[in-house]
Amino acid sequence: MQLTPESLVILGISFFIIAVLYSSVGFGGGSSYLALLTLFFASFFVIRSVALVCNLVVVSGSTILYYRRGHFDIKKFVPFVVTSIPLAFLGASYRLEEYIFFIILGIALMISAISLGAQSVKEKRKRIRLTAKKYPWWITCALGAAIGFLSGLVGIGGGIFLAPILNHMRWDFSIKVAALASFFILVNSISGIAGLVTNDMFVFPWKEGLILLAIVFVGGQIGIRISLNKLSGKSIKLLTAVLVFLVGLRVLLNNGLGLINI
Repeated sequence: MQLTPESLVILGISFFIIAVLYSSVGFGGGSSYLALLTLFFASFFVIRSVALVCNLVVVSGSTILYYRRGHFDIKKFVPFVVTSIPLAFLGASYRLEEYIFFIILGIALMISAISLGAQSVKEKRKRIRLTAKKYPWWITCALGAAIGFLSGLVGIGGGIFLAPILNHMRWDFSIKVAALASFFILVNSISGIAGLVTNDMFVFPWKEGLILLAIVFVGGQIGIRISLNKLSGKSIKLLTAVLVFLVGLRVLLNNGLGLINI
């Protein structure tokens, strides 16, 4: 299915805005790419494939910039990704009934966002100074595995699940969480794409896809630079909560319950 020029322009502008907003908090935007792509493509294989590749392009640039700015801590990041990579591959290999999954997913995202937002407001009022907490390695491994599998199932990188949880756990400073989310999305997107390719479910519309990739790359570069130069830790946390809540609401109403079409 080829897009009309008008549809491609609309999709391109929307993808650019998503890339700017989501990259500013370490995300790739996969959940919102999925939502928009459902309006233009009928094949779920195409939708998952395009969303994952766009995710990969956005977070690749973000990960490099986080590394150059000194926010990339490979020793703390490894426990999350060593378990998430194979589970993301496994999750991407499944053909699942969508609506029940999306209902659960939407509710989980909204609860996570509300919790994170409430925590951020509480910190602001009481001027709480964050002290990073240490957790046993098996907790981070288990968390990486669960979110990796979940992200593989739905076709996104998983950072939108991971970041609110880690912020709520006070795992580290918000900028470190954003850096981890970006790297987490990077490796899981690669693993998810591999899972689709291996199971003959990777379908990429090259003409439209390459245009969208160029657009999200530019948007992602703008967003991550805004974040690193302008946003404070609390701002990143609040923006994360807002984005996650809106995505959760859209997933629940549109993909889960079928009440709206956005």
